[in-house]
Amino acid sequence: MIGHIESYDNKIQTGIIKFEDKFYEFYIDQWELESPPQPGDDVDFDIDEEGKVIDVSPVGAYLRDTKPVKRKWVAVVLGLLFGAVGLHRIYLGFYGLGIAQILVTLITGGYGVMWGFIEGVLLMTGHIYKDAKGRFLK
Repeated sequence: MIGHIESYDNKIQTGIIKFEDKFYEFYIDQWELESPPQPGDDVDFDIDEEGKVIDVSPVGAYLRDTKPVKRKWVAVVLGLLFGAVGLHRIYLGFYGLGIAQILVTLITGGYGVMWGFIEGVLLMTGHIYKDAKGRFLK
């Protein structure tokens, strides 16, 4: 079945998968990859006759391997031109940072533009080189 990780607690190494309107608990020993699962990941999982999770693995080509998905030059252009509203961060999957950049720009009366511009330069020079899922940029 294809589900969605609602939450994962690294301390107790337990997570919750949502499938349709049902929730299933899983443990890290049922997780297929070495890196821990992240809330928001789509997963393929199996259950036994009792309804307990047997095996959990990520779905989608972008989760099974670490091939680059996002383009560096798109993030650079978004950072340089629209950094004030955090479009480059939203493009890379850092939604919280994107919203923070919008708020800083509004609160400072426009000086938040510098934050986005600087990050655009950092993207261009290779100092920011990964997206929110940890994949390298193309």
